[in-house]
Amino acid sequence: MIDISLTRVYELIIILYAFSVLLYFTDFLIHNRKVRTAAFWLLSIVWLLQTIFLLAKMIETGRFPILTIFEGLYFYSWVLISLSLLIYRLFRVEFIAFFTNVIGFFIMSLHTFTPIQATSSIEAEKLVSELLVIHITMAILSYGAFSISFVLSSLYLIQYNLLKKKKWGKRLLRIEDLSKLDSLSFVLNVIGIPLLLLSLLLGLIWANIKIPDFYWYDTKVIGSFLVLIFYSVYMYVRVKKEIYGKSIAIWNVALFLLVLINFFLFGSLSNFHFWDS
Repeated sequence: MIDISLTRVYELIIILYAFSVLLYFTDFLIHNRKVRTAAFWLLSIVWLLQTIFLLAKMIETGRFPILTIFEGLYFYSWVLISLSLLIYRLFRVEFIAFFTNVIGFFIMSLHTFTPIQATSSIEAEKLVSELLVIHITMAILSYGAFSISFVLSSLYLIQYNLLKKKKWGKRLLRIEDLSKLDSLSFVLNVIGIPLLLLSLLLGLIWANIKIPDFYWYDTKVIGSFLVLIFYSVYMYVRVKKEIYGKSIAIWNVALFLLVLINFFLFGSLSNFHFWDS
């Protein structure tokens, strides 16, 4: 009965989330302040409900709830909403909430409607440790930073296209200038790369201690290091070669696709990442 009630609450969150994204999309098309304000407050309510359930889950389990894919998807969605609201309030980047929460809505929908929440919880409880919790938390935070960076680069490409075609209008004025979008995208990758590096190092240490049949050539391990290497190359090109603008934005968009492939596909093929299976 409790599980059914929780499912209904999750469905309510999804409905509110959907209305928020729909209102943000409407604002994107017609530029209406009242619609944008309503979307913001709906998203804030979603964030509040998610935060309450996250804290309740922590109290119930006595740990940080990220050890299964069910929990991980929930935390990932919460991170995306938190970052989008924070960046919007601090930097007033128009459309950041809309584009980011299209991703967040997809993640939350997977969490709510995919029947996988109980498949690995028992094993997760057996293998729980502070090291593992830190590893997963830092990995998801890095994915959150990469996600927002991807959204900013996408906005950069949209703005660049509008400027190139000389499509002057309210939408052009509402999207931030290219240099700000480029700088914020870069800063988020600067945050995400060391978080991912530290997460991988902690994960390898934990795996060597806890998993007797650990393989370095596991698909998730290889995929994660590929993500780190390609983002590091991005950083080298951005800083040392001083390549800016459209080309680096396209590269950043492509890198995020690699993040998604690693998160979903490589995780499902992993031999020991029960969190993703």
